[in-house]
Amino acid sequence: MTVPLPGVPTWVDLATSDLESAIRFYTALFGWTADVSGDDFGGYTTFLLNGLPVAGAGPLLGAGQPTAWSTYVATADADAVAARVEAAQGKVLVPPFDVVDQGRMAAFLDPAGAPFSVWEAGAMRGAEVFDLPGALTWSELNTRDVEGAVAFYGAVFGWTFRDSQVGGLPYVVCERDRLPVAGIQLMVGSGWPDDQLPHWQVYFAAGDCDVAAEHASRLGGRIIHPPTTIPGARYAVLADPQGGQFAILNKYR
Repeated sequence: MTVPLPGVPTWVDLATSDLESAIRFYTALFGWTADVSGDDFGGYTTFLLNGLPVAGAGPLLGAGQPTAWSTYVATADADAVAARVEAAQGKVLVPPFDVVDQGRMAAFLDPAGAPFSVWEAGAMRGAEVFDLPGALTWSELNTRDVEGAVAFYGAVFGWTFRDSQVGGLPYVVCERDRLPVAGIQLMVGSGWPDDQLPHWQVYFAAGDCDVAAEHASRLGGRIIHPPTTIPGARYAVLADPQGGQFAILNKYR
Protein backbone atom coordinates (compact mmCIF):
# COMPACT_ATOMS: atom_id res chain seq x y z
CA MET A 1 0.00 0.00 0.00
CA THR A 2 1.49 3.34 -1.06
CA VAL A 3 1.72 6.36 1.21
CA PRO A 4 -0.20 9.37 -0.17
CA LEU A 5 2.00 12.26 -1.27
CA PRO A 6 1.33 15.43 0.77
CA GLY A 7 -0.41 18.10 -1.29
CA VAL A 8 -2.07 15.65 -3.68
CA PRO A 9 -5.86 15.04 -3.73
CA THR A 10 -6.15 11.53 -2.34
CA TRP A 11 -9.81 10.93 -1.49
CA VAL A 12 -13.31 12.09 -2.37
CA ASP A 13 -16.57 11.36 -0.63
CA LEU A 14 -20.23 12.17 -1.01
CA ALA A 15 -22.50 13.58 1.68
CA THR A 16 -26.01 12.69 0.51
CA SER A 17 -29.63 13.03 1.53
CA ASP A 18 -30.34 9.44 0.44
CA LEU A 19 -27.42 7.07 0.97
CA GLU A 20 -29.23 3.95 -0.26
CA SER A 21 -30.21 5.67 -3.51
CA ALA A 22 -26.66 6.98 -3.96
CA ILE A 23 -25.24 3.49 -3.50
CA ARG A 24 -27.59 2.12 -6.16
CA PHE A 25 -26.76 4.92 -8.59
CA TYR A 26 -22.97 4.90 -8.34
CA THR A 27 -22.54 1.14 -8.21
CA ALA A 28 -24.62 0.85 -11.38
CA LEU A 29 -22.84 3.75 -13.10
CA PHE A 30 -19.22 2.93 -12.30
CA GLY A 31 -19.31 -0.77 -11.46
CA TRP A 32 -18.33 -0.04 -7.88
CA THR A 33 -19.13 -2.35 -5.00
CA ALA A 34 -20.18 -0.89 -1.65
CA ASP A 35 -18.60 -1.72 1.70
CA VAL A 36 -21.04 -0.34 4.30
CA SER A 37 -19.64 0.27 7.78
CA GLY A 38 -21.45 -0.45 11.02
CA ASP A 39 -23.37 1.94 13.23
CA ASP A 40 -20.15 3.18 14.87
CA PHE A 41 -19.30 4.93 11.60
CA GLY A 42 -22.86 6.03 10.80
CA GLY A 43 -23.21 3.73 7.81
CA TYR A 44 -20.26 5.38 6.04
CA THR A 45 -19.76 3.52 2.78
CA THR A 46 -16.49 2.86 1.00
CA PHE A 47 -16.84 2.29 -2.73
CA LEU A 48 -14.48 -0.30 -4.18
CA LEU A 49 -13.29 -0.73 -7.75
CA ASN A 50 -11.73 -4.13 -8.42
CA GLY A 51 -11.63 -4.58 -4.65
CA LEU A 52 -9.72 -1.34 -3.98
CA PRO A 53 -11.13 1.83 -2.36
CA VAL A 54 -11.87 4.68 -4.77
CA ALA A 55 -14.39 6.93 -2.98
CA GLY A 56 -16.77 7.14 -0.02
CA ALA A 57 -20.29 8.22 0.85
CA GLY A 58 -22.23 9.00 3.99
CA PRO A 59 -25.40 10.71 5.21
CA LEU A 60 -25.75 14.46 5.61
CA LEU A 61 -24.54 15.64 9.00
CA GLY A 62 -26.60 18.79 9.49
CA ALA A 63 -29.83 20.51 8.52
CA GLY A 64 -29.51 22.53 5.34
CA GLN A 65 -26.36 20.75 4.18
CA PRO A 66 -26.56 20.08 0.43
CA THR A 67 -25.78 16.79 -1.22
CA ALA A 68 -22.24 17.28 -2.51
CA TRP A 69 -18.91 15.64 -3.22
CA SER A 70 -15.90 16.68 -1.11
CA THR A 71 -12.22 16.65 -2.06
CA TYR A 72 -9.54 15.62 0.45
CA VAL A 73 -5.91 16.64 -0.04
CA ALA A 74 -3.28 14.41 1.56
CA THR A 75 -1.19 15.86 4.36
CA ALA A 76 1.36 14.60 6.87
CA ASP A 77 0.10 17.07 9.49
CA ALA A 78 -3.56 18.17 9.53
CA ASP A 79 -2.96 20.54 12.44
CA ALA A 80 -0.22 22.38 10.57
CA VAL A 81 -2.53 22.75 7.56
CA ALA A 82 -5.25 24.20 9.80
CA ALA A 83 -2.81 26.81 11.07
CA ARG A 84 -1.78 27.75 7.52
CA VAL A 85 -5.42 27.98 6.41
CA GLU A 86 -6.16 30.52 9.15
CA ALA A 87 -2.97 32.47 8.43
CA ALA A 88 -3.97 32.66 4.74
CA GLN A 89 -7.45 34.04 5.58
CA GLY A 90 -9.33 30.78 5.12
CA LYS A 91 -11.79 29.34 7.65
CA VAL A 92 -11.56 26.17 9.70
CA LEU A 93 -14.99 24.52 9.48
CA VAL A 94 -14.08 21.31 11.31
CA PRO A 95 -10.85 21.35 13.36
CA PRO A 96 -8.52 18.36 12.95
CA PHE A 97 -9.81 15.22 14.68
CA ASP A 98 -8.99 11.52 14.74
CA VAL A 99 -11.23 9.08 12.86
CA VAL A 100 -10.47 6.20 15.22
CA ASP A 101 -7.29 4.62 13.81
CA GLN A 102 -8.19 5.36 10.20
CA GLY A 103 -6.58 8.79 10.02
CA ARG A 104 -7.00 12.42 10.95
CA MET A 105 -9.09 14.90 9.01
CA ALA A 106 -10.19 18.53 8.95
CA ALA A 107 -12.51 20.63 6.79
CA PHE A 108 -12.03 24.21 5.60
CA LEU A 109 -13.31 27.05 3.43
CA ASP A 110 -10.92 28.95 1.22
CA PRO A 111 -11.25 32.79 1.22
CA ALA A 112 -13.77 32.68 -1.66
CA GLY A 113 -15.94 30.12 0.18
CA ALA A 114 -15.00 26.88 -1.59
CA PRO A 115 -15.02 23.94 0.86
CA PHE A 116 -12.21 21.37 0.91
CA SER A 117 -10.75 18.89 3.37
CA VAL A 118 -7.46 17.24 4.25
CA TRP A 119 -6.66 13.68 5.17
CA GLU A 120 -3.72 12.62 7.35
CA ALA A 121 -3.47 8.91 6.68
CA GLY A 122 -3.59 6.27 9.37
CA ALA A 123 -4.82 2.75 8.67
CA MET A 124 -6.85 4.19 5.79
CA ARG A 125 -4.54 5.76 3.20
CA GLY A 126 -7.12 7.12 0.76
CA ALA A 127 -7.95 5.96 -2.73
CA GLU A 128 -5.77 3.13 -3.97
CA VAL A 129 -6.55 3.34 -7.67
CA PHE A 130 -6.64 6.38 -9.95
CA ASP A 131 -7.18 7.18 -13.63
CA LEU A 132 -8.98 3.94 -14.52
CA PRO A 133 -12.65 4.10 -15.58
CA GLY A 134 -14.64 4.65 -12.39
CA ALA A 135 -11.70 6.07 -10.41
CA LEU A 136 -10.73 9.62 -9.53
CA THR A 137 -8.75 11.19 -12.36
CA TRP A 138 -8.73 14.97 -11.74
CA SER A 139 -9.65 17.62 -9.16
CA GLU A 140 -10.61 21.16 -10.13
CA LEU A 141 -11.39 24.34 -8.23
CA ASN A 142 -14.07 26.48 -9.86
CA THR A 143 -13.78 30.02 -8.50
CA ARG A 144 -14.37 33.68 -9.36
CA ASP A 145 -11.06 34.69 -7.75
CA VAL A 146 -8.22 32.82 -9.43
CA GLU A 147 -5.54 35.21 -8.15
CA GLY A 148 -6.74 34.78 -4.57
CA ALA A 149 -6.91 31.01 -4.99
CA VAL A 150 -3.33 30.86 -6.26
CA ALA A 151 -2.10 32.85 -3.26
CA PHE A 152 -4.13 30.78 -0.78
CA TYR A 153 -3.43 27.25 -1.99
CA GLY A 154 0.21 28.08 -2.63
CA ALA A 155 0.55 29.10 1.00
CA VAL A 156 -1.43 26.16 2.36
CA PHE A 157 -0.07 23.27 0.25
CA GLY A 158 3.12 24.65 -1.28
CA TRP A 159 1.70 24.29 -4.78
CA THR A 160 3.22 26.10 -7.72
CA PHE A 161 1.14 27.20 -10.67
CA ARG A 162 1.32 27.19 -14.45
CA ASP A 163 -0.92 29.23 -16.72
CA SER A 164 -2.61 27.22 -19.46
CA GLN A 165 -5.76 27.16 -21.57
CA VAL A 166 -8.66 24.75 -21.95
CA GLY A 167 -10.98 25.27 -24.87
CA GLY A 168 -9.54 28.73 -25.48
CA LEU A 169 -10.23 29.86 -21.90
CA PRO A 170 -7.57 30.57 -19.27
CA TYR A 171 -6.84 27.68 -16.93
CA VAL A 172 -4.34 27.33 -14.09
CA VAL A 173 -2.59 24.02 -13.46
CA CYS A 174 -1.59 23.40 -9.83
CA GLU A 175 1.66 21.50 -9.44
CA ARG A 176 3.47 19.73 -6.63
CA ASP A 177 7.14 18.98 -7.29
CA ARG A 178 6.48 19.91 -10.95
CA LEU A 179 3.73 17.31 -11.29
CA PRO A 180 0.15 18.43 -12.07
CA VAL A 181 -2.17 17.65 -9.16
CA ALA A 182 -5.24 19.87 -9.73
CA GLY A 183 -6.64 22.71 -11.81
CA ILE A 184 -8.26 26.11 -11.25
CA GLN A 185 -10.98 27.36 -13.58
CA LEU A 186 -12.42 30.87 -13.60
CA MET A 187 -16.20 30.90 -13.21
CA VAL A 188 -17.07 33.41 -15.91
CA GLY A 189 -19.70 33.55 -18.63
CA SER A 190 -23.24 32.29 -19.11
CA GLY A 191 -22.34 28.74 -18.14
CA TRP A 192 -22.02 29.76 -14.49
CA PRO A 193 -25.23 30.89 -12.77
CA ASP A 194 -24.75 33.91 -10.51
CA ASP A 195 -25.89 31.94 -7.48
CA GLN A 196 -23.46 29.04 -8.01
CA LEU A 197 -20.87 29.06 -5.25
CA PRO A 198 -17.15 28.36 -5.71
CA HIS A 199 -16.48 24.66 -5.33
CA TRP A 200 -14.09 21.79 -5.94
CA GLN A 201 -15.23 19.54 -8.78
CA VAL A 202 -14.36 15.84 -8.78
CA TYR A 203 -13.67 14.08 -12.08
CA PHE A 204 -14.01 10.33 -12.47
CA ALA A 205 -12.42 8.61 -15.46
CA ALA A 206 -14.77 7.20 -18.08
CA GLY A 207 -13.99 4.78 -20.87
CA ASP A 208 -16.59 6.50 -23.09
CA CYS A 209 -17.86 9.88 -21.91
CA ASP A 210 -21.01 9.86 -24.06
CA VAL A 211 -22.05 6.35 -23.05
CA ALA A 212 -21.44 7.10 -19.36
CA ALA A 213 -23.47 10.33 -19.50
CA GLU A 214 -26.40 8.56 -21.15
CA HIS A 215 -26.17 5.76 -18.58
CA ALA A 216 -26.25 8.29 -15.72
CA SER A 217 -29.36 9.88 -17.21
CA ARG A 218 -31.13 6.50 -17.50
CA LEU A 219 -30.28 5.82 -13.85
CA GLY A 220 -32.10 8.99 -12.76
CA GLY A 221 -29.20 11.41 -12.87
CA ARG A 222 -29.02 14.67 -14.80
CA ILE A 223 -26.66 15.96 -17.49
CA ILE A 224 -25.64 19.48 -16.44
CA HIS A 225 -23.05 20.00 -19.17
CA PRO A 226 -23.24 17.62 -22.13
CA PRO A 227 -20.23 15.67 -23.38
CA THR A 228 -17.76 18.16 -24.83
CA THR A 229 -14.42 17.72 -26.55
CA ILE A 230 -11.41 19.65 -25.25
CA PRO A 231 -7.77 19.19 -26.28
CA GLY A 232 -6.80 15.64 -25.37
CA ALA A 233 -10.06 14.65 -23.71
CA ARG A 234 -13.84 14.61 -23.63
CA TYR A 235 -15.81 15.48 -20.48
CA ALA A 236 -19.30 15.99 -19.11
CA VAL A 237 -20.72 17.40 -15.88
CA LEU A 238 -23.47 15.33 -14.26
CA ALA A 239 -25.62 15.24 -11.13
CA ASP A 240 -26.86 12.20 -9.25
CA PRO A 241 -30.58 11.81 -8.36
CA GLN A 242 -30.07 13.78 -5.11
CA GLY A 243 -28.26 16.64 -6.89
CA GLY A 244 -24.66 15.71 -6.09
CA GLN A 245 -22.58 17.19 -8.90
CA PHE A 246 -19.56 15.43 -10.41
CA ALA A 247 -17.79 15.20 -13.74
CA ILE A 248 -16.57 12.39 -15.98
CA LEU A 249 -13.47 12.61 -18.14
CA ASN A 250 -12.23 10.45 -20.99
CA LYS A 251 -8.56 11.25 -21.63
CA TYR A 252 -7.39 10.33 -25.11
CA ARG A 253 -4.35 8.10 -25.15
